[in-house]
Amino acid sequence: MWDFRLGQAIGLMFKTLPFIVFRLAVYFGIALAYLLMTGVGAGAGWGIGGFGDADFRATSTFWGGAIGFGIVGAVIYVLREYLLYIVKAGHIAVLVELVEGQVLPEGRSQIQHASQVVKERFGQASALFLVDQLIKGVLKSLIGMVKTVFRLLPIPGAQQFLNILQAFLRIAVGFIDEVILAYCIRTRATNTWASSRDALILYGQNLKPMMKNAAWLTLIIYLLSFVVFLVMLAPAALVAYLIPGGWSATGLLIALLFAWSVKVAVFEPLAVTCMMQVYFKVIEGQTPDPEWEAKIEGMSKKFRQLKEKAAEST
Repeated sequence: MWDFRLGQAIGLMFKTLPFIVFRLAVYFGIALAYLLMTGVGAGAGWGIGGFGDADFRATSTFWGGAIGFGIVGAVIYVLREYLLYIVKAGHIAVLVELVEGQVLPEGRSQIQHASQVVKERFGQASALFLVDQLIKGVLKSLIGMVKTVFRLLPIPGAQQFLNILQAFLRIAVGFIDEVILAYCIRTRATNTWASSRDALILYGQNLKPMMKNAAWLTLIIYLLSFVVFLVMLAPAALVAYLIPGGWSATGLLIALLFAWSVKVAVFEPLAVTCMMQVYFKVIEGQTPDPEWEAKIEGMSKKFRQLKEKAAEST
């Protein structure tokens, strides 16, 4: 059915509990910022709405909340490099060492240790972010190849299936790009660009088992996230009731935000750990295939950029 060991992956999550708590604090903090700014914006809009009729007040309340939500979104967008560098890559670093059977320091020192490992491999946050963006670009090209194959197959209802497949593949990329970063950390490469290039070629060589396991993990993670969303609906509705103007959509928004927080803080690193198990197992003993390198280079501009960066860093 699938090739990862879910029980072992959950055990590794417990061993990185300081990082899980750190991630929960960061992402719940982001969700809380969204909630507070949406509430402040809605409250301001409700107050401004007092200068007009009931319809004007409802509209101004809505737009006030939307502006507050948008402000936080803009700030998070600006900070996305540092979230990747400090939160995601650091957790990947300690998970790689655990998968390799190494012993980690306890408590806060685990986070400090991970930060040092990430700094040694990638330098500054902007460098890691650029590597990650190039990796995502190459993965999208590989996904485009999969979509092309399905588009050519004479299957009834193929277009509807292709739309579902495309949505799934967009989600799966979010797990896979972190596995490529894990490979860079695992190999202790001094040339991160070259290590990423090799990791992507190896991924292409093993596209079928990787996509199969990504499919299962996507289903598992989103089912778990939906359960969290349902659990959060009742308290979220209470908070929405307290917001001026009784903005009914706020309850759903709050529940979605907190479900998202648990997903990115807990469920996503679990999925990445499972994908690491599969990837490290299937590539064992393999070397990058020149034919696959040529194939990826022909279809992806981002891969060509990655190779150029690798050559420059030699």
